[in-house]
Amino acid sequence: MKRFHIHIAVNDLEENIRFYTALFQTEPGILETDYAKWMLDDPRINFAISSRGRKPGLDHLGIQVESSAELDSVEQSLTAAVLPVAAQMQAACCYAQSDKYWTIDPQGIAWEAFHSLDAIPMFGEDQVVQLEPAPACCKPA
Repeated sequence: MKRFHIHIAVNDLEENIRFYTALFQTEPGILETDYAKWMLDDPRINFAISSRGRKPGLDHLGIQVESSAELDSVEQSLTAAVLPVAAQMQAACCYAQSDKYWTIDPQGIAWEAFHSLDAIPMFGEDQVVQLEPAPACCKPA
């Protein structure tokens, strides 16, 4: 089963932890000095915030999968749709080691499909892959 992922860059981590803890009515499951993550089942979402010097606001969206086979299926769908796709295997990011495929939507929002393999003790140096949106194919006449 897949889980929706949202990552938001924030200026004040503690203030945002208070806000999202109240909104989700639960404490984050992972809490670091620069990162917090809620793995919610209702709604089924992986929601993360970080204060790592990025521009505040939506950082990226994603689909978290539970197996390599599910990840391959997402990658095949993106490739078949002739969307830009970039692979990152064994990526170290957000206190996890993951295999990922990145794409970008028509608005320029980065999307990742990922399978987390293991927890790691550091945020990591993985960066969002820079892709260009696919050209519009089917504009109305």
